[in-house]
Amino acid sequence: MAKSNSVASIQFFRGEDEPVVPEIRLTRSRDGRTGQAFFVFENPEALTKESITELKGMLLIDEEGELVTREVNARFVNGEPNALEGIYSWKSEADFERFMRFAQRYAQSHGMGYTDKAATN
Repeated sequence: MAKSNSVASIQFFRGEDEPVVPEIRLTRSRDGRTGQAFFVFENPEALTKESITELKGMLLIDEEGELVTREVNARFVNGEPNALEGIYSWKSEADFERFMRFAQRYAQSHGMGYTDKAATN
């Protein structure tokens, strides 16, 4: 895995950026205060049979600091690990805005775009 040097990065082990870019989906409550971001990493470098027991969480790191979640699970196919799924939850508008600043930095530093599906329907 790459050492941390991005503007924004995701880590499963402190100091080691995960190079696999996840699919990220957001849900929010009707009033917009609470919600969750669902991350799916297909075949991430952090996922090996040896590392599964070492996974304690996911760090979302940018210039403002860290967002941390402990909600990380491995997905298995035919008994072999093939994906990591993480959930980051927020409980206030301020928390959501902080997450979105991270998401924008992460997208920019990894050549990604953002699509608001609600706006396209």
